[in-house]
Amino acid sequence: MGKGLTIDTAATPAEETIAGKIIAFNKKLRFEGKLPDGFQVLNPYLSNPETLVVMEQFYRKFYGDNLQRRFLVGINPSRHGAGVTGVPFTDTKRLDQVCGIKMTSAYTHEISSVYMYDLIEAYGGAEAFYQDFYINSPFPLAIIRNTPGNQWVNANYYDTPALFSAVRDFMIDALEKHISLGLYTGEVFVLGKKNATFLEKLNRDKRLFERLTVLDHPRFIQQYKSKERDTYLHRYLQALAGTTGY
Repeated sequence: MGKGLTIDTAATPAEETIAGKIIAFNKKLRFEGKLPDGFQVLNPYLSNPETLVVMEQFYRKFYGDNLQRRFLVGINPSRHGAGVTGVPFTDTKRLDQVCGIKMTSAYTHEISSVYMYDLIEAYGGAEAFYQDFYINSPFPLAIIRNTPGNQWVNANYYDTPALFSAVRDFMIDALEKHISLGLYTGEVFVLGKKNATFLEKLNRDKRLFERLTVLDHPRFIQQYKSKERDTYLHRYLQALAGTTGY
């Protein structure tokens, strides 16, 4: 669909492209705060050397430029999506089959990734989509929580007030670093209504974005609205297509 807006048309060294900046950000990601009992942070860039490799391949392939992009903001990565691949809303299956980047140390299937890549296909494919949009999260690492029976499951940064309080400052810093890539801040697309409630609070305090456009989260759509997927895909496309070519 639309083309991104070039910030700098001059030849740019690799490390000064958006790809270089994202890769540097991810390599430095550390959360050293204290979480409430029963919660843990998973950092795939520290736990699996191949995650660093495929993450770098992805961003060099799709973000090796200085085009201004729109921002889609998730919640925090799932342990089967970006918690493995290092690429938001991308499991190993779609990383391989759609993005052409194979990961050999893990195989994951994540339902939010299924929806997101159906959207990407409908938009015109990975190259067209990633030229116009950047996806990440205010808390860009996976969070898990312990359940009765000592089972660890995905958690969201807002699951308890104490958890949100523990990660709030880290989230603000991460959002500011995302924006520093040169992202368009006139409108941000927030995935998930509860996510939007918390981001609206942060935005009132920090004035990061002029307008928040809220879209239902891919996981919610896949789990609870699967019969209406086409309708939701159309809503996404309408919202995203209305912002390109500015």
